[in-house]
Amino acid sequence: MTARAPAPAPKTAPPIPAGLSHEQLVEIYYYLRLTRSLEERLTNLYRQSKVIGGLFRSLGQEGGSVASAYALKREDFLSPLIRNLGSMLVKGAEPLAVVRQYMAKAQSPTRGRELNIHFGDLDKGYIGQISHLGDMVPVMAGVALSFRMRSEKRVVLVYVGDGATSTGTFHEGINLAAVQKLPMVIIVENNGWAYSTRTAQQTAVKQLVDKAKGYGIPGERVDGNDVLAAYEATKRAVERARAGGGVTLLEFLTYRRKGHAEHDAQGYQPAGEIAEWAGKNDPIDRYEQQLDQTGWVSAGERAAIRERIDRELTEIVTASEHEPFPEAESALEQVYAAPARIAPLWYRNGSDG
Repeated sequence: MTARAPAPAPKTAPPIPAGLSHEQLVEIYYYLRLTRSLEERLTNLYRQSKVIGGLFRSLGQEGGSVASAYALKREDFLSPLIRNLGSMLVKGAEPLAVVRQYMAKAQSPTRGRELNIHFGDLDKGYIGQISHLGDMVPVMAGVALSFRMRSEKRVVLVYVGDGATSTGTFHEGINLAAVQKLPMVIIVENNGWAYSTRTAQQTAVKQLVDKAKGYGIPGERVDGNDVLAAYEATKRAVERARAGGGVTLLEFLTYRRKGHAEHDAQGYQPAGEIAEWAGKNDPIDRYEQQLDQTGWVSAGERAAIRERIDRELTEIVTASEHEPFPEAESALEQVYAAPARIAPLWYRNGSDG
C-alpha cells in the first residue's frame, strides 16, 4: 500500500514590516481609497461647475502622501502641497470640510474666502499652504525651531515638488534647517513635471536627492509609489529628527497622471508615458497586490472599506450641495485676530469717524 504524502502545511502570512499592525495596514488602505474616491467625487462636481476655482488632483501620487503622513505622531506638524490631500486626511482633515472648501460654502474652513485645500488646522497638526512654491520650507523651519526652543520632541514635515527645489526660498529654508539641525523632514515629490516643464529642463542634477549634499544633510531616494517603502523611509527620517539628528531630504519618485489642474489638457505629456505609469505603477494597485500576496488584509476587508467610503462620500456630497454660500457681509467679519491687542489706527472711540 502506497503511503500518502503528508498534507502541505497551511500557508502563513509573512510578518508585517516596519512595526505596523494589521489594523494599521487597514487604516492606510482606507486613507488611500478615501483620497482617490474623494478626488473623483470632486471631479464630478467640477464638471458640473459646482467646484469654485481649480481642482488639483493627486492621481498616481496618493501612496507617498498617505504613507509619509502616517509615519508622523499626532503632535507632529506637516505642510501639504496641492497634491497632498491624503496627508491632510491622515492628520484629521474631514472629507466634509474638504468638499465644502472646494465648493466655497459658508461652513467651509475658510468660510468661502479661500479655495481647494488652502486651509490649515493647528489643533490637528497641518498648516495651510500658500501658492508660492517652496515658500513653506522656511515657514516650517520656523515651526521646527519653535519646537526646539520649547524643548518639545516634535517634528515637522514639508512637501515640495521637483520644480520648487530650484527656488530661492527652498534654498534659504533648507539651509537654515540644516545649519540649525532642526527636527524637520523635507519630501520632494518628483513627479516628472513642474507644471509643463520637465525636471531635466529646470535642474542639472540627475537625482534631486543629490542636492542634500550641498547642505550637508542626509538624503534618500525612495519609490514613492511603494506605500510601505515610503512609510519606512519617512519613519527613519522622522525618528532621526526627533532624536536630534536634524533635517533629512527625501526624494519620492512618482508621476503626475493628471495635468497641473483639471483644466490642464496635458498636451505636453506623452500619452504612452501616462499609460505606462497607470498600468504598472499605480500606488493603490501595488499596495493591494502586496496585501493579496501576503494575506495581510483580505479582499473582503478591502471591499467593505470601499463600500463604507462610498456611503460616506455620498452623504457628504449630497449634504454639501444644499448648503448656502457665505453672505457678502461676512467678508468683513474676523478680518483681524480677536481679541485685538492693538486697535487699528483708524479706529477712534468705537467709530471710524
